[in-house]
Amino acid sequence: MAATRLNLVRARRRLERVRRGTNLLRRKREALVSDLFRIARPAVDAREAIDRQAATAYRWLLEALALDGGEGLAAYGWPARELAVELQAAQVWGLSATEILERPPVKRSVAARGTPPGSAGLAAVAAADEMETLVDMLLAAASAELLLQRLGEALVQTSRQVNTLEQRVTPNLEGAMRSVASALDEREREGRVRLQLLKARRRR
Repeated sequence: MAATRLNLVRARRRLERVRRGTNLLRRKREALVSDLFRIARPAVDAREAIDRQAATAYRWLLEALALDGGEGLAAYGWPARELAVELQAAQVWGLSATEILERPPVKRSVAARGTPPGSAGLAAVAAADEMETLVDMLLAAASAELLLQRLGEALVQTSRQVNTLEQRVTPNLEGAMRSVASALDEREREGRVRLQLLKARRRR
């Protein structure tokens, strides 16, 4: 930065804009933290419930595999079923997110699965019940999980921006301003000295 008064004025204006931007980003970070705390507890509870359900479902699945084998369970699961969900795009602090608006019921009765009565054992039926419950819980928690992820990404990005402004941009501008101000003061002192010398010579 050239040591001119114009550059000093420009640097002061830029520093003021940087400080205003830093304050805005701090408030955004506080709002993001507040949103994260608001949805984190329900999301953690949902994760714990999903973990418990997954443990139950896989215990039944292992027992069904031991009794009926992989080919037998595959036959019970035929034909395959598609689950269609309705999604809606959303914006969270400028980041894209997706919300599940509608989803079909996952849990079915034995008759709805098309399994002939008595053909499937208790373990296979229980495994199907528990797995369908698990899928239903995963779909229910998907929107909140995605929102939590997006808020976390936004918080990391905002914190990085605040740190950059506070630890790099602001100190660099302040240092440049001090350097320019010091150079201008030095020039002003030199100018006064030269002026005094000129006046002294004229008096002679």
